[in-house]
Amino acid sequence: MKRLLVALAALAAVQGAAAADLVEAWRAAQSNDREFAAARAERNAGATRREQGASLWRPSLEFSGTVGVANGDTSISGARFSAPGFGTVDGANFDTSINGGMATRWALQARQPLYSPQRDAERRQLELSSDVSELQWQLAQQALMLRTAERYFDAALASASLRVLQRQQQSVEAALTEARDRFKLGDAPITDTHEAEARAQAVRAEVLAAESQVTLKQAALSDLTGWTSTDMAALALAPGAAPRELAPLANWLADARAGNLQLRVSATRVEVARQETAKFKSEVAPTVDLVASLAQDRLSGSGDYGSATNSQSNALIGVQLNVPLYSGGWRSARRDESVHLADKAVAEGERAAQQVALQTRAAWLGLTVGASRVAALNEALRATRSRLDATRIGRQVGERTTLELLNAENDAAAAELALLQARVALLLDQLRLAGLAGRLDEDQLQQVNAGLLNPAVPR
Repeated sequence: MKRLLVALAALAAVQGAAAADLVEAWRAAQSNDREFAAARAERNAGATRREQGASLWRPSLEFSGTVGVANGDTSISGARFSAPGFGTVDGANFDTSINGGMATRWALQARQPLYSPQRDAERRQLELSSDVSELQWQLAQQALMLRTAERYFDAALASASLRVLQRQQQSVEAALTEARDRFKLGDAPITDTHEAEARAQAVRAEVLAAESQVTLKQAALSDLTGWTSTDMAALALAPGAAPRELAPLANWLADARAGNLQLRVSATRVEVARQETAKFKSEVAPTVDLVASLAQDRLSGSGDYGSATNSQSNALIGVQLNVPLYSGGWRSARRDESVHLADKAVAEGERAAQQVALQTRAAWLGLTVGASRVAALNEALRATRSRLDATRIGRQVGERTTLELLNAENDAAAAELALLQARVALLLDQLRLAGLAGRLDEDQLQQVNAGLLNPAVPR
């Protein structure tokens, strides 16, 4: 029974550790991050703009109705009147009057646009705006992946750094105890005790600061993912190796120019600005619509000549031409404004291209140089640990001082921390480079996640 309980506890620990991997953090962030939720809502809103653009060229139907109280007076003089049995009368007068009568009016109007350059430009702008929303949604996904990775590895690095400092603290405390015992036996000077005491207090301060960093980094990751401290008990670290086949920088720069989502957003916004210019391209911008209408006006009541009713109905179907002849300079001013705004969009796109190229170069160099740096730091860690082991033996036989042992402990801890930081930086550069080329997705995250190491660096 006891073995079964132990096995179940081990299985639960494994499941808990597995739940805290990088991909699970990304999936949790998708449902918990408020910034990502806002991006999702913006994408859904943008998707409706394509339908808005299509509706601009569909027929529209409008009904209007009015009911109220009105006065009406009609006076006709000098009219010719004729009717069966009455003959023809010239100079006839007709008068009607309605005071405070019931007035009704209704109209049904239909319109189908046939030709309108401005309407066509507006449709194209709405479609492009929908494309921008979709690209920004993809950008938000990449940004969340990077933000998740950064916070995940910040928390993992803080925990690992704390463990390194705690091991150093144990070693320094042991050296302090040994220095005190040797001083009591007369085998070491009091300076050894003072040096060990000072170093122990310094390391203790570093441990306290590291504990604060763990709390802050885990809180930041919790805000993003909704994880608890239990979920973050075992966060993995980067292996510290560059991709096996890293293409030349020129290839990555070309891929970034073609696939970078921010550059695609900029190019689409340039086209939106040019469509705004097209809306005011000509001073005279005629439109042609197919129109149809059916309307009736009716007024009934009593007036100066007794009861009366006036009723008028009309129906129309035809083609309507509208030509704006003069707008007071408004159209030309809007055209000039749109031209300048298009130039601004082009300049901003070129600046974005320069920034993306610089970021791509930095990430690529970070990978190529970073792998060698990690290898060098790994060798440095081995050397400092060998030096530490030799110094401990030398201290036991009296050939090394307590200060030399403390310095060796400090150097070994510093080398281990530097290696941890370099490993994390290398992996983040790998993710950033993929994002700059427009390739960062969950599959990429899965590949990175599959190669993560255990929380502690092997000794």
